[in-house]
Amino acid sequence: MEVLPGKHFPLGATWDGHGLNFALFSQHAEAVDLCLFDLPDSGTESQRLRLKQRTDFVWHAYVSGAGPGQLYGYRVHGNYEPDAGHRFNPNKLLLDPYARAVAGQIRWGDELYGYEVGHPEEDASFDSRDSAECAPKSKVIDPAFDWSDDQHPQVPWNRTVIYECHVKGITMRHARVPPEWRGRYMGMASDPIIDHLLALGVTAVELLPVHHAVQDHQLAKHGLSNYWGYNSIGFFAPDSRFASGDQGEQVVEFKQMVRRLHVAGIEVILDVVYNHTGEGNQMGPTLSFRGIDNASYYRLIPDSGRYYMDFTGTGNTINVLHPRTIQLVMDSLRYWVQEMHVDGFRFDLAPVLGREPYDLDPGGTFFDVVAQDPVLAQVKLIAEPWDLGEDGYQLGAFPLGWSEWNGRYRDAIRRFWRGDHGMAHETAVRLEGSPDLYEASGRGTYASINFVTSHDGFTLHDLLSFEQKHNEANGEGNRDGTDDNLSRNWGAEGPTRAAPVRRIRERMKRNFLATLLLSNGVPMLLGGDEIGRSQGGNNNAYCQDNEVSWFDWAMSPAEEALLEFTRQAMLVRRENPTLRRRDFLSLAGAAGITWIRPDGLPMTEQQWEDPRTQILGMLMDGRCSDEIGEDGRPVSAASLLLLMNSSDRSRYITLPPVTGGSTWEELFNTAWPESRPPRDGALNLRSHSLVLLRLGAPEESA
Repeated sequence: MEVLPGKHFPLGATWDGHGLNFALFSQHAEAVDLCLFDLPDSGTESQRLRLKQRTDFVWHAYVSGAGPGQLYGYRVHGNYEPDAGHRFNPNKLLLDPYARAVAGQIRWGDELYGYEVGHPEEDASFDSRDSAECAPKSKVIDPAFDWSDDQHPQVPWNRTVIYECHVKGITMRHARVPPEWRGRYMGMASDPIIDHLLALGVTAVELLPVHHAVQDHQLAKHGLSNYWGYNSIGFFAPDSRFASGDQGEQVVEFKQMVRRLHVAGIEVILDVVYNHTGEGNQMGPTLSFRGIDNASYYRLIPDSGRYYMDFTGTGNTINVLHPRTIQLVMDSLRYWVQEMHVDGFRFDLAPVLGREPYDLDPGGTFFDVVAQDPVLAQVKLIAEPWDLGEDGYQLGAFPLGWSEWNGRYRDAIRRFWRGDHGMAHETAVRLEGSPDLYEASGRGTYASINFVTSHDGFTLHDLLSFEQKHNEANGEGNRDGTDDNLSRNWGAEGPTRAAPVRRIRERMKRNFLATLLLSNGVPMLLGGDEIGRSQGGNNNAYCQDNEVSWFDWAMSPAEEALLEFTRQAMLVRRENPTLRRRDFLSLAGAAGITWIRPDGLPMTEQQWEDPRTQILGMLMDGRCSDEIGEDGRPVSAASLLLLMNSSDRSRYITLPPVTGGSTWEELFNTAWPESRPPRDGALNLRSHSLVLLRLGAPEESA
């Protein structure tokens, strides 16, 4: 192989048809070695090349004759001075931060640590053992792929329905998914899964992390694994856990998944973790960033470079205040849109990315860079608006163009249907799309990603079956996971044969699902809630890569009925523009939404303030729909009436008067078959139930 100077841009390993250009940023390194390998589990290098060229702190070389399939890693020389923030150790083989694929898995051993494990000086000591045999390798890919006429579905926010799921969890136990595709990207894009999503009415899947992740050493010791994957180490590399192999198959199969989902009109949103890496705190392994340029890639405590600032709870925080690190994040985001064709991102612990230096700044560098980027301007951007730092709960604080997981929606709806008093006003505001959080900033209802359950916490079934978490299987003495679940078991903790308890739980599932789909904003459904998926009361199943987390597709009659109800509720949302308002202006005053009390009259201030108010009537005027059709003209819509009763008593409701022969028609009732259709302008609203009515025109009534 002939070695030439090469170029400092682009970063990573780039194939031009004749050879490979390697470029690695390290501001504080003294020298960089490129190490080539023939086998992913080998500790023997086929060649070691010193990168002699450095431009703008980028070390680079061109290797003629090398190409796709080449395995490689780096050894970076420099000072090992933890107190100064430097942890260079050339004995440790390092992954390329820009690697498009990672081959091989970590084989945990003390060799992976830059310091001598067990030494009295801990991480201030130095380990001289070679880690290559234990370390995964970066792999060069051939980026060519036949996308045919693939197009981003570009579903408008007001028509978006998000389905949060895990690639392995949704596919592993589905009998109709081919066995060789179960747990993999190809299973996610198989006909049975796509058919299920389309029958539901889902428009986007939000996949738990698929960036190549570190499998935690402590979990491995206990026979567990990081199932969720919030432990990224490769921000350009699809995780090979979900592919048939790790020799480039993961890249091709991920692209095939996206292409098939796009054909079905389904968008792909990735849950991404740019707030930290899988290298942990100062006692963690040296796998990539730490050994390449610790002081540039990580936020270190001022005047104590040995220790990391930790806004994430994982031991480290990525330093997006450094220009090369924010470049890494932006290059990664653009790569996933342009080369992998994804349609959006959900940013884990998003406030971390905007802390300048300590407090969230919505006008900060990261948000400004994203806002002006012509590629990212065309995709969906969703923030998890909280982190573990001081003032970490930043719901409503993100800039234009961003949507947010609305934790206040989740909590209000849980408390309302649990039967808590004093929840009427809060619940009404959440059903309106949370204008108190988003209207003043100029954002519309799309800013609120509404959810009642997510991967983090109870499933819907467990929310209604357990009042205490049951995380013993996680090996942490049931100390992990939140204790504040706002759940109610309705008479028995966990599974029960008691028919009354089972009946009320099934009704409450329908109440939650219907409320979610009838609220203004963007609904996000936790995958499996539509079929009653349970995790046995585990509300932190991050390490449960087994039947605890995997969907059980063998449905009981009750679960099949729940699935059919969810499909019908989705259909009602899809067919009624009144439920898909985009702008808060259309909700203002009596012409948009009117809240009524049981006698059919508007709610009074006294009733809003009365903690005993547990019946809400939401009258939505169809004339105020802001739906625009494909021809650019407003779409006509019918008026709807949503009635909710979270109390223990049934109550007769006087329906708002109608004129011209129109009548109120029942679209669905969660108390069915106990319910009765409205008669003589009134309806018996059963306890713990929800009813949706539509105002039908005279000809429709006839």
